[in-house]
Amino acid sequence: MSIKIALAGNPNCGKTTLFNALTGSNQFVGNWPGVTVEKKEGKLKGHKDVVIMDLPGIYSLSPYTLEEVVARNYLITEKPDAILNIVDGTNIERNLYLSTQLMELGIPVIMAVNMMDIIEKNGDKIYIDKLSKNLGCEVVEISALKGNGITQAAEKAVKLAKDKAATPAVHKFSPEVEHVLNSIKDKIGIEVAEEQKRFFAIKLFERDEKIAQQLNNITDVTAEIEKIEKELDDDSESIITNERYTYITSIIKDCYTKMSKNKLTPSDKIDSVVTNRFLALPIFAFVMFVVYYISVTSVGAIATDWANDGVFGDGWRLLGIGSSAYEENVGEYDTYQQEIDGFIVAAQEKGVNVDSLKELIVSDDASEIELENAILTFSQNETVSNLNADVEITDEAGAITETVVVNLSEFENALEVGEPDPAAYGVWIPGIPGALESGLDAVGCAVWLKGLILDGIVGGVGAVLGFVPQMLILFAFLAFLEACGYMARIAFIMDRIFRKFGLSGKSFIPMLIGSGCGVPGIMASRTIENDRDRKMTIMTTTFIPCGAKLPIIALIAGALFNGAWWVAPSAYFVGIGAIIVSGIILKKTKMFAGDPAPFVMELPSYHMPTVSNILRSMWERGYSFIKKAGTIILVSTILVWFTSNFGFIDGKFVMVDDLRDGFLANLGSIIAPIFAPLGWGDWKSTVAAITGLVAKENVVGTFGVLFGFADVAEDGSQIWGTLAGSMTAVAAYSFLVFNLLCAPCFAAMGAIKKEMNNAKWFWFAIGYQTGLAYVVALCVYQIGTLITVGTFGVGTLVAFAIVIVFLYLLFRPYKDRNVLKINAKAFAK
Repeated sequence: MSIKIALAGNPNCGKTTLFNALTGSNQFVGNWPGVTVEKKEGKLKGHKDVVIMDLPGIYSLSPYTLEEVVARNYLITEKPDAILNIVDGTNIERNLYLSTQLMELGIPVIMAVNMMDIIEKNGDKIYIDKLSKNLGCEVVEISALKGNGITQAAEKAVKLAKDKAATPAVHKFSPEVEHVLNSIKDKIGIEVAEEQKRFFAIKLFERDEKIAQQLNNITDVTAEIEKIEKELDDDSESIITNERYTYITSIIKDCYTKMSKNKLTPSDKIDSVVTNRFLALPIFAFVMFVVYYISVTSVGAIATDWANDGVFGDGWRLLGIGSSAYEENVGEYDTYQQEIDGFIVAAQEKGVNVDSLKELIVSDDASEIELENAILTFSQNETVSNLNADVEITDEAGAITETVVVNLSEFENALEVGEPDPAAYGVWIPGIPGALESGLDAVGCAVWLKGLILDGIVGGVGAVLGFVPQMLILFAFLAFLEACGYMARIAFIMDRIFRKFGLSGKSFIPMLIGSGCGVPGIMASRTIENDRDRKMTIMTTTFIPCGAKLPIIALIAGALFNGAWWVAPSAYFVGIGAIIVSGIILKKTKMFAGDPAPFVMELPSYHMPTVSNILRSMWERGYSFIKKAGTIILVSTILVWFTSNFGFIDGKFVMVDDLRDGFLANLGSIIAPIFAPLGWGDWKSTVAAITGLVAKENVVGTFGVLFGFADVAEDGSQIWGTLAGSMTAVAAYSFLVFNLLCAPCFAAMGAIKKEMNNAKWFWFAIGYQTGLAYVVALCVYQIGTLITVGTFGVGTLVAFAIVIVFLYLLFRPYKDRNVLKINAKAFAK
């Protein structure tokens, strides 16, 4: 049988870093049975028979949070062979509270004091031998971040597990408390192992109902508890808490020396700036701006352009070899094309019919003889033969570089110039669409199947996967901010702001988690004790852009705003703004009135995270996105392609030539008028927004199918298909805002339904999210159009009316301020 070792410790103690270092890639991630708390286990390197369980980070074994219940149940019922207790040496007094509880479980315990490198750097001293003697268990020094001492700690834990020698709890409480505990122990039957009776006795003393439910035979001990509560003038739980801290204080005095109590640590110095009352918010805004700017606009844009133009486009040149020669020839070819177009336009202006010639020039199926005959007919026109057209030549940015005179002879010469073949310059690697199309043509693939594969699967799924580089960069930044300790400061900073708007920093933690995925963000709201605050947090968490919304942001920024730097950061702050506005408005209603719950959290010391941990976190988040693209998005894009390419014509079910004749267009056309006031009342955009309810990435996948993202020109200029010309910039931002704020994907909706545990609350949450998204998007489009174009109409009046209502709801006074007064003692308990 395998040996089971449990890693236990406080949040931010370095436990996950240690787990990753000890297990490497031998990890298995899932959820604990029946709950959404993450379950991590892995095989110890070099030990196939040793399984390490990474328990959730907890502060105690009291049943206040789901994480504490999960960890406690595992330790009591599964009873691992040993516990490796990770203690943050920089916050040792706080961490020892959990340690004293772990040693009451009757399980072998070894303590690893982490962050010893920081302790030494600060000039502090922990006397490990004295600490071990006072606690009654072996204590070792480690630095999980640098890898110092972790192998020795793991080996000692394995040895301890094999020896099966339980660690006795050497600490004792006051004689009065010990007397009551011994009385309770005597009344616990044989169903509890002797080494666990002290833990059960303490929990029964604390009136822990969940522990009491696990026991079948226990005599009522209420009289004994009430007697000592009266004697010590305190409740039983507080008595035990005080006893533990009295014991811990005695240990700290003997085992820990702080070299200079007045000296500021590096973390303190950094916090004096980043958590400063006036600088904290500007710094936070700047940090998130930099994160989104690099992820979406600069480095991320370069990587995504390569993925879209190369991997899911026409192809790419290995190491850029031959790029300059190719670009030069493409530039010359583009000049000839402009001369052709300019000459044709001039002929049209002179009344010459050139429609048939234009069709043959752009057709891939036209034969050489057909084209020659059309040119001959065209050139025989007397007007054309004497025409000298002034053609303006433009560069890639659309700026006019020169004006040339083109006559018939030059027009015919330009037609003979062939488009440069990318494969003729350097080492050319064809993209997936080109390679697939060649293969499908070679095997004589049916037209409908070829369309499904190229336009449906590659155009849809490829459009989503093309944004993976940007997402990975964003996830790497978020992992760095979490690991270095700054994310904990953001929660502290936002608590100061959120509290003014009816929420606490506890509400911001689910929102931080939700920046990766909305589902765990919604689940994280369980740590909020106040029911009103928890419901409001559930309703507003998904306003923060999650990873699935990043492709929508990048798509709109690239296709409609030419990669403008401000689009991506503004999307993040639109979410923050929606949360703040919602907090102010909802807190003034009877449903949500009341002071926010108190917020207390431990700020970990700043430290530089390891590259391996950042890459691991980045990959775990990115892989879940890629997996979704290969399942939900794949099915959705196939369905979108099928319903858009098939329909009934003259009563017959056929593959349509025009997407406007398909099922999807008919359905979208019925719903589209609802979104016309928002600026994007066409069926394609409407359908994309609706498919986004299945999974937000579907918005990009649907656009990829309907706007032809797979049809990429040689220079990548058509990567956005016809999307760029489908709506104005203001309408595009309205579309972005609506999809950021409206009801989330089906998975997140399921999480909301589960957490609300009430159908009425669930529909209220979905209705509020969608309604807010609609009115905000309407205001963006109507007022934005008035500012940019000067158009004023009924929609503009409605938008201004909405703004006035919003301002009233924001600044109106509370009807009953007494409703907001909550008994502080009730919260303290």
